[in-house]
Amino acid sequence: MAVFQISAAFAARGYAMQELALCATRPHFTVFGFDIYYYAVCIVIGIILATVVVGFLFKRRNIPVDWTVDLLLCILPLGIIGARTFYVLTDPTTSIAEWFTGFRDGGLSILGGVMFGALGVVLFSVIHKIPFLRVADCLVPGVILAQGIGRWGNFFNQEVYGAEVVNESLQWFPFAVHLDNGEWHYAFFFYESMLNLIIFALLFTLMWKFRKKPHGISLALYCIGYGTVRSIMEPLRDPQFILGDEFPISQFVSLCILAAGIILLLSVLLYNRYKNGRAIGAVVGEPLAVMPVYYTREQRKKMEEERTLRARALQQKAAQQQAAAPQDASQDADAAEAAPQGEERSETPPAETERNERKGQ
Repeated sequence: MAVFQISAAFAARGYAMQELALCATRPHFTVFGFDIYYYAVCIVIGIILATVVVGFLFKRRNIPVDWTVDLLLCILPLGIIGARTFYVLTDPTTSIAEWFTGFRDGGLSILGGVMFGALGVVLFSVIHKIPFLRVADCLVPGVILAQGIGRWGNFFNQEVYGAEVVNESLQWFPFAVHLDNGEWHYAFFFYESMLNLIIFALLFTLMWKFRKKPHGISLALYCIGYGTVRSIMEPLRDPQFILGDEFPISQFVSLCILAAGIILLLSVLLYNRYKNGRAIGAVVGEPLAVMPVYYTREQRKKMEEERTLRARALQQKAAQQQAAAPQDASQDADAAEAAPQGEERSETPPAETERNERKGQ
C-alpha cells in the first residue's frame, strides 16, 4: 500500500510522467540542425549491445569474433527493409508509396525485421559455410535484448499502450503511462520490454553454460518465448496500434512464430536422439555442439604459413643431421686408430700361474 500511496501522491502533484515524457512535445533533440529522435537512439543502443552479446557468444562457441561484423552487415539492411515493408503492408493508414517519404516519421515492425533478418542469417551461413542453427543460437539472445531496449522508443513516442487506466490508485509509472492529453494508459511497451529482458537473461545463460548438442535449442526457445509474449500482448493494445485493418495479422504472425518454435524444438531433440543416442548431448564421440572450431581467412592463412615454416625447419634440421653423420663416423674411426694399444692380457688364469711357479721351486 505504501508504494501505491507514494505513486498516487506523485501523480497528484503532476510529476510521474510529466518529468519523463519528453516525447510529449520534444520526441527528438537537434545536433547541428539535424533532428535525432529518441526512438532511433533506443534502436541504435539496442543494436550495439546486441552486437557485443553476439561477439561474446561467438567467442564462447568457437566462432571467429571478426565474423560478428559480417553478420551485422548481412542482417541489418534486410532487417530494416523487412521492418518497414511489413509495417507499410499491414498498416491501413500508410500506403506503399510512403515507404521512403514517411520513413523518418516512424513505422517499423519488429516482426518484419525478424523475418527478413533471418534471411540475412541464411546469407551469412552460406558465405562462411557454417550451419544456420549454430549462428542463430548465438544471435537470438542479442536480438531479444535489442527488442527489449527498442521498446523504450515507444515510450518516447507515446505509443503501443493499452486501455485507459481510470483508477487513480493505479495511475503510476511503470504500471501505467501518462500521455500528453492527460490520460493514463496501461504501459504495455514496458511490460513487453521487461519480459524480453527476462527472456534474454535466460537465453544468454543457456548459451553460455549449456554447450551440448543439438544446435537450434536457443532459437526454438526464442520463438516460443517471444511468440507467446507478442500473441498475448497484441490483442490488449489500444486498437490504433494493432496492425491489420480487419484481420490482426501481427497476432497471427506471433502465433506462427510460437508454433514454429515448438516444432523446431521437438525436431532438433528428436533428430539428435536418432543421430547421437540421446535428445541432448551424445552417447559416444564429441557431445558438444561447439565443434569444430571455425577460423577466418586471415587465421587460416597465418596457420598455413606457420605450418610451412615448421616443415622447412624440420627439413633443414634433417639435412644438417645427414650432413653431419659421415663426419661423425670418420671422426670415430680416426679416434679408434689413434688410441694406444693396451698390454697383452695373459691368457693363463692366475691360479694355474701360481701352480706353475710352485713346481718350478
